[in-house]
Amino acid sequence: MSYNSSNMGSGSRTGRMALEFGRTHVVRPKGKHQATIVWLHGLGDKGSSWSQLLETLPLPNIKWICPTAPTRPVALFGGFPCTAWFDVGDISEESPDDLEGLDAAASHVANLLSTEPADIKLGIGGFSMGAAAAIYSASCRVLGQYGNGNLYPINLSAVVGLSGWLPCSRSLRNRITMSHEAARRAASLPMLLCHGSGDDVVAYKHGETSAQTLSSAGFRNLTFKTYNGLGHYTIPEEMDVVCNWLTVILELDGLRLVDR
Repeated sequence: MSYNSSNMGSGSRTGRMALEFGRTHVVRPKGKHQATIVWLHGLGDKGSSWSQLLETLPLPNIKWICPTAPTRPVALFGGFPCTAWFDVGDISEESPDDLEGLDAAASHVANLLSTEPADIKLGIGGFSMGAAAAIYSASCRVLGQYGNGNLYPINLSAVVGLSGWLPCSRSLRNRITMSHEAARRAASLPMLLCHGSGDDVVAYKHGETSAQTLSSAGFRNLTFKTYNGLGHYTIPEEMDVVCNWLTVILELDGLRLVDR
């Protein structure tokens, strides 16, 4: 997904099918390897679109892993097949959650991160539907388990979501408040969410409500940035903020950018 792309981020509701993930693109660090981030694309896109953009960022100490979602029927499109991390029929807090698809996406990301060296900091990011899948992975990390109850194995150091939303928002707060360990993890996990006020695909209100829900659930290290007039795409100013934030949160070597 490049700077002016309008691909959206929702998914498909066919978790019971044997779905095959597409090609994974890797951007190797140009400097000392200090962190690895899996970045998830939006609905209908592929990993190569984002790997081309991420390769241009002034973050030489990050390894980027950009997988491609399976191709599956998408309820939002009347069953039309395209690449999607999970299924969704409507982008709203009331829409039913495709837990099977969300767990499959989160598990795939965890598997990609599981072979990284022990001294490397790990993160997840994404755009639109990819952001939703990244945020869901964050909730799995905090709760210590996937939606199906299986253990979530990855210790995340950073989560970034651009133009996305929070899946499974209705039950998150209660589940976190019931566990002291989950509350501790939620309070300490750094998260950056960005959303454009002019987004006509994933409405700004969904991004704002998601940030508010996460904050009330105990995610105290959460930053939410609004971009006035920005539609469903990213711009250099937004990516500058991502670079700055990751440099500080992951304690990367190198100079910080100046926000434009």
